[in-house]
Amino acid sequence: MDLTFDLVVVGAGVVGAACAYHATRSGLSVCVVDRASLAAGTTGAGEGNVLVSDKEPGPELGLALLSNALWRSMAAVPVCGTTFGARAELDPKGGLVVAASAASLSDLADLAQRQRAAGVEAEPVAADALRQHEPNLAADLAGGYRYPQDMQVQPMLATALLLRLARDAGAVLLLGEAVTGFTRHRGRVTGVRTPRRELAAGAVVNCAGTWAGEVAALAGVHVPVAPRRGFVLVTEALPRVVRHKVYLADYVTGVASDSAALQASPVVEGTPSGTVLIGATRERVGFDRTWSPDAVRKLAAGAVRLFPFLADVIALRGYRGFRPYCPDHLPIIGPDPRAPGLWHACGHEGAGIGLSAATGRLITQSLRAEATDLPLDPFRPERFDEVAA
Repeated sequence: MDLTFDLVVVGAGVVGAACAYHATRSGLSVCVVDRASLAAGTTGAGEGNVLVSDKEPGPELGLALLSNALWRSMAAVPVCGTTFGARAELDPKGGLVVAASAASLSDLADLAQRQRAAGVEAEPVAADALRQHEPNLAADLAGGYRYPQDMQVQPMLATALLLRLARDAGAVLLLGEAVTGFTRHRGRVTGVRTPRRELAAGAVVNCAGTWAGEVAALAGVHVPVAPRRGFVLVTEALPRVVRHKVYLADYVTGVASDSAALQASPVVEGTPSGTVLIGATRERVGFDRTWSPDAVRKLAAGAVRLFPFLADVIALRGYRGFRPYCPDHLPIIGPDPRAPGLWHACGHEGAGIGLSAATGRLITQSLRAEATDLPLDPFRPERFDEVAA
């Protein structure tokens, strides 16, 4: 059976769900199609970061600030007999970025000053005051900054709820159907093909995460999205012993690194269920899912460096996933002039959960030919062709 929509969203992760949510709210008819289940890729392997603290001033920080405001506005939306915020475990707990040395603290202070000029709330915390915010922190840290805007959300719950709200507004969800090609008319993308049907649409948005390059190639265009593997450890349930998202300042450097080699910097946070999540590693090894004892050892050692009590805590499990990495560390958002009718919303690397709310809003505004809240030029899909030329 063939179906017709205003928009087909390829990918049922959090970015695709946010696009579907915003598009249906604007009155567009939407179909979400995914070869697997919802949140089966990068989203399901994420920690749920909704951060402004880890971004340098520029287009991505602007996107993060917009998204932060949108997530906060979502908190009160009624869903499933309660609110989105309660059901999705949206926790406005704030972030605490700490420095291990005076030099690192100086660099962090410079970053915080520039972030504040861009609209970020960043509060200096002296070394002797750190444990007022996190009583179990190591005692030998040089100081840090508290970021009240940082939040956490449970990514699979958030995705499911966004799709629930989209379906309540009329969206159709087709899971277990891989997109195998695009339909065209006079050079314009007019829909997608799956093994079961054709889905006709006024527009298609590629939200395929780490596999967005493969989807783009079906339309004859190139977007350089590549996998960047990461591991996370999960501890046994504890009392709320970590109050913020806490990480060492060099985490920002690791995020911005272009190295394919293993990058590890401790990121530690508690969850409403009581478990503690421990990240973060990054490495470019293709889609190799091999378990890495070296990466996991570095995660554990880094976490104990920040919170010594974790040395006696049991790690129940670990998981891994692939972040959709772009060479310039900016996502790809907007229409593709090389394939009219095709939009992209991909390449967010490890920030896709946090940035999804703004991405969905910007895509919808662009589809409706409305003024966008932020300029899309820094995120345009064809920018990589311009660099190659």
